[in-house]
Amino acid sequence: QEQLVDSGGGLVQAGGSLRLSCAASGRTFSNYAMGWFRQAPGKEREFVAAIYWSGGSTYYADSVKGRFTISRVNAKNTIYLQMNSLKPEDTAVYYCAAASTVFAVTRGSVQVWGQGTLVTVSS
Repeated sequence: QEQLVDSGGGLVQAGGSLRLSCAASGRTFSNYAMGWFRQAPGKEREFVAAIYWSGGSTYYADSVKGRFTISRVNAKNTIYLQMNSLKPEDTAVYYCAAASTVFAVTRGSVQVWGQGTLVTVSS
């Protein structure tokens, strides 16, 4: 069974850093685009970042450009989200996602979701 397992969330002070991980299992995600979304309390889930699994091209929401970096290690079937200069408004549950194309990821047309990992940024 295909599965994405998110990890790495936690509590951090504003200005700090965290690295989220997403481990894929159950299928080969080498032909899939991968991404991260987040959902803050009382808000809709929003796109954060996306990456072609094999191509390496990356895409970011304007709110995180220059602070977050998405990357992947194909040998580990894992993607990462390095988050620097964190702000209180980055507080949310972060979800890993897999889709057929980067366009589909950015539009939320996701085929597989991770279970989510909570990131809390204190001021």
